[in-house]
Amino acid sequence: MNKRSAKNNNPLNTAPWRYYLVLAVVALIYLSLMARTAYIQIIEPDMLKRQGDLRSLRVAANTVQRGSIVDRNGAELAISVPVETVWADPKIIMDNNALTMTKHWQALADVLNQDINKLTARVLKSPRKRFIYLERKISPAIATYIKELKIPGIHLRKESKRFYPTGEISSHLIGFTNVDDKGIEGIERMYDKLLTGTGGTKRFRKDAKGRKIEIISVEDAEQAQDITLSIDQRIQAIAYKELKGAVQAFKATSGSVIVANVHTGEILAMTNSPSYNPNNRRNTAIHRFRNRAITDIYEPGSTMKPLTALTALEFGSVKTNTILNTSPGWMRLGGRRVSDPINRGKLSIEEILVTSSNMGTTKLALSVPKDYLLTKFFDAGFADDTGTNLVGESAGMMHDRSRWSKFELATLSWGAGLAITPAQLTRFYMALANGGIKRRLSIVKTDKKTASSEDQERIFSKENSLAITHMLEAVVDEHVPKAKIDGYRVGGKTGTSIKAVAGGYGNDYVALFAGMAPISDPEIVVVVVINEPSGDLYHGGEVAAPVFSRVMKGALRVLNIAPDAKNSQTAKKHIIQSKPNLTLVAGEQHA
Repeated sequence: MNKRSAKNNNPLNTAPWRYYLVLAVVALIYLSLMARTAYIQIIEPDMLKRQGDLRSLRVAANTVQRGSIVDRNGAELAISVPVETVWADPKIIMDNNALTMTKHWQALADVLNQDINKLTARVLKSPRKRFIYLERKISPAIATYIKELKIPGIHLRKESKRFYPTGEISSHLIGFTNVDDKGIEGIERMYDKLLTGTGGTKRFRKDAKGRKIEIISVEDAEQAQDITLSIDQRIQAIAYKELKGAVQAFKATSGSVIVANVHTGEILAMTNSPSYNPNNRRNTAIHRFRNRAITDIYEPGSTMKPLTALTALEFGSVKTNTILNTSPGWMRLGGRRVSDPINRGKLSIEEILVTSSNMGTTKLALSVPKDYLLTKFFDAGFADDTGTNLVGESAGMMHDRSRWSKFELATLSWGAGLAITPAQLTRFYMALANGGIKRRLSIVKTDKKTASSEDQERIFSKENSLAITHMLEAVVDEHVPKAKIDGYRVGGKTGTSIKAVAGGYGNDYVALFAGMAPISDPEIVVVVVINEPSGDLYHGGEVAAPVFSRVMKGALRVLNIAPDAKNSQTAKKHIIQSKPNLTLVAGEQHA
């Protein structure tokens, strides 16, 4: 054997490239591991942290129950009660073949008032899901029954459900929440954030045996607040009962009643008919949810005549004892006719209000400059919201234009050509009753005996406001007997307006009455609106005045306000003047 053959057969002489290949592979693996380690630890460390947190980090939530809504005396109007929700874990159901428990599923479907095929189809549709709702907020009795069925994958979860003890009586004002306890209407929506609060959380870490080993953070819960309304539920119940009865008796489309405190602007009652049951809203027409007392606008009719008379007194074109000649009972303004049913001849301002004379009111309106008259209507708040901040409140419809004909001013003076809400009408009569101070209406209770200076504005003089208020007592005494209340001096004004339609006026009416009591020291204002009464009775004095009388009587007794009828003999001393009578004729009107 030669030397060359011996060299080739030596295993130590194997080609060196194999050795270097192995070294390269080992080095590459090492470098890859190094690179991966560096990437995980330096460039993207959060992924492994998240994976670790999923296995060990837990969050315990502390839910906060929705706050209550109560009336001014603490009576509950909206509360949260404990209920349970049924939910399913489809994965557990499928892993345990629980759908074969046919009788149990049929019982579950029956108690939930659902079709069994649709119920099981929801589970089969997402077999790997871990959570689906079957029914929200069931009663404790149903929850106990479902628990006894012991269907694998069917669980119960504690929640709370909103309950309204007063039902339809206060439904438009209180509103309601949806299935997730979010306010949808009324006070529930207006104060949703305060009523909801914020739940607390605790973040902690567990070991493999489920033991707490570290508390990471704790966030305290922000407790929900209770809302105390200005409403007196006793008066609210009286108002709703009387309003509902009137709407049914006169076959009206709808109606509203507002009761307010003269000195604070607090609303003591606000109700509408037809109403709805907030605890069971199924098959309820959407229009029934509307709070008509703040959303619907109407021509106020003759309830505006006191404002016209007050404007003339404020301007100084007349005095409380002025006599106006309304003969011959009609007049033409720009080719349009203004008239009374009969020729009433010479009338005092009080007699103009008592007889509701269109002729007298027109002469009062035209005795002052146009801009002054319009300013007083705007000052009364007929183009603004009333300050309640309730959702959906209308600002009314009061035209702000430069050109007004005399006929338009005449119709405005008796409440045509503008449209306002019952809340706006309430606000104006409050200003009359408290001596000319316009106050913001409030739906939340205040401990103050009078409204703050920020929430009030003097728009009329005290002397003239009280003079008109006492004239309104004569209106009730001589013209609206159905508005009287035994033992109390009452003042107010009726209104009957024809509802406007496209191109003019239709055949439907709105009956109104607005008034205050006791006249010796007014405490309460009540406004009643009956929309579209049917039949032969449709005037405010026939339809709305009786409701006013019963609601006012109930409110005075609930608030323990003393009768003042014994002072009736001296009632008019505030308006009797010693100055000679004045007479206005058409030729003395301002252009």
